[in-house]
Amino acid sequence: MNRRRFLIAACACALHLAAMGSALAGPAVRPALRRGGGPLGSATSPPIASGASGASGAGPSHAPSDQPVPGSKGSRPPLDDDLAAQQMPGADEADTPSNLDAAVRDYLSKMRRFDSPHPSDITLPPQRIPVLRAATDRLGRLERTVGHGFFYLLGFDEAVRIARGYPAVGAFSPQELALIDELFHADASAYGFMGMKPLNSLTATIPAREVYKVPGMGNFVYQGEPRATWETIRRLLGEDVVLTSGVRGIMKQFHLFLTKAATNGGNLSLASRSLAPPGYSFHGIGDFDVGQRGYGARNFTSAFTTTPVFARLEELGYITLRYPQDNMLGVRFEPWHIKVATA
Repeated sequence: MNRRRFLIAACACALHLAAMGSALAGPAVRPALRRGGGPLGSATSPPIASGASGASGAGPSHAPSDQPVPGSKGSRPPLDDDLAAQQMPGADEADTPSNLDAAVRDYLSKMRRFDSPHPSDITLPPQRIPVLRAATDRLGRLERTVGHGFFYLLGFDEAVRIARGYPAVGAFSPQELALIDELFHADASAYGFMGMKPLNSLTATIPAREVYKVPGMGNFVYQGEPRATWETIRRLLGEDVVLTSGVRGIMKQFHLFLTKAATNGGNLSLASRSLAPPGYSFHGIGDFDVGQRGYGARNFTSAFTTTPVFARLEELGYITLRYPQDNMLGVRFEPWHIKVATA
């Protein structure tokens, strides 16, 4: 967009975030949780980082026949791109034009320093952190129990059923289920995520017939255009390109998002700058991530733009970014994210 349109959009976004933050600031704890209503937390000073330990809808989803069944240990999980991501050195306001409005500069600073807390961030109140950590830990045990491949496709209803039936996981507590329900139905713009929400049902499922397990990658892509896009990319780029993240169901996205929030003192805004909140991820309907073989965690930083894989993808026209540099959606720059789903 041209400079004038960028400034107008940036100012509008910044003013919206400021208004939402003020609206959410209030009592630290609510007496009860209601679906889709009320504040999740309040804006605070930067939280002290703390590490995480160690409805209606269709019926339960089912794992493809080649996936581990509950009780299997599975293999080591693929590297989760959004949790591995780190800010690049010097990712601060140094490159921000000095003549921008203060609110725009603040917004761009947040995006470029996405993994750092900011005073206006929305954070869960301290009294709710134990529930956040308990839910995060339980999802981790659930993933280890059902196997990492199956967990990518696991729906909410089946997750609750399996957890209840396996002592190694343990049933979700009412408080954990209430937090999951509230986070899913909350308006994520309240803590800074301005993207669309392609999945509106907490109990949405992923039928096994609709996905394809990519050999040797530990990930799935959807059948149809996503699979065709991946296979074309792989044919043109060969072994140099790897699929770093594919299909993610509701529970996988919850585990990623809650882990990021729990590791950062319940900071929902910080988590949403790196990870789409559950329901908001386009990995749930078709998008996927790619990387340069042997590049490791650097695939999940802006350094990916210096790789031969990125250069070739750009040359071939596959770099239509979901989240470009300095986007106005409240999300960090993601040059590795292949946009397939049309939205």
